Amino acid sequence: MASPFAAQILPNRAIIRLTGEAPLGFLHNLLTCDLLNLPERIWAYGALLSPQGKIQHDVFVIHDGGMVYVDCAVSQRDGLMQKLKLYRLRARIEIAPDDEQAVAVATSEGLASADPRLPGMGPRAIVKAGSLVPGTGYDATRVALGLADSEADIGENLLFPHEANLDQLQGVSFSKGCYVGQEVVSRMQHRSTARSRILPVSGDGPLPSKGTEIHAGDVRIGELLSSAGDLGLALLRLDRLAEAAAPLLAGPVRLSVHKPRWMDIPLVIPDSAA
Repeated sequence: MASPFAAQILPNRAIIRLTGEAPLGFLHNLLTCDLLNLPERIWAYGALLSPQGKIQHDVFVIHDGGMVYVDCAVSQRDGLMQKLKLYRLRARIEIAPDDEQAVAVATSEGLASADPRLPGMGPRAIVKAGSLVPGTGYDATRVALGLADSEADIGENLLFPHEANLDQLQGVSFSKGCYVGQEVVSRMQHRSTARSRILPVSGDGPLPSKGTEIHAGDVRIGELLSSAGDLGLALLRLDRLAEAAAPLLAGPVRLSVHKPRWMDIPLVIPDSAA
């Protein structure tokens, strides 16, 4: 499980701990991923959706047989805990923050396994808080590989799972039973109705700030999300991208759009955006 960056904690990630009667089954019935037979010490990736099918929180889940841990964005932890407690109803499940541990990457210490999205991201782990320090390289690597971040790219109640590529990154099971928002996700899958996707882009100079609109001539193609130097992610309208006849510009920077190697969908990138 080699990693392209040094071992480090991710200070923008937080942990929620679930214990009690069948906490993994409880999450299985809520999240987009299949957790029913998740082996111990193996990460899963998925999301809690709104009834309308939009991502409220994308999360990682791992367990050690007794406790279940949810790895989520720090800024979203309180909101996610509140929602989980509402869904809990009368189930005997304890849901609590875990500040004694932290989310780490590039280490096999603690409760660790490969990143469930892409092996190229190396191992992801839950370690004792303070055992590692924040580092560099993680965000640049995920951006280069086309992986969206919970807070920096996906947000809350903004995107459908297909738009954030959860369907391409083992984040959605299309064979499991019902979960919140399933009907919308299933319909988008079978009808291929996802109009937008998060895609990696590169610029002919440093990319401007998040939220900068991307145009091809007078046509709005999308907007920039997180970036690292001249590499970034962008939410793009696929139909408008395919028809773009003029160069793609984000402010003064000309963009090229890239299809990740892991992406298994038809994608038309015209010469003007290549």
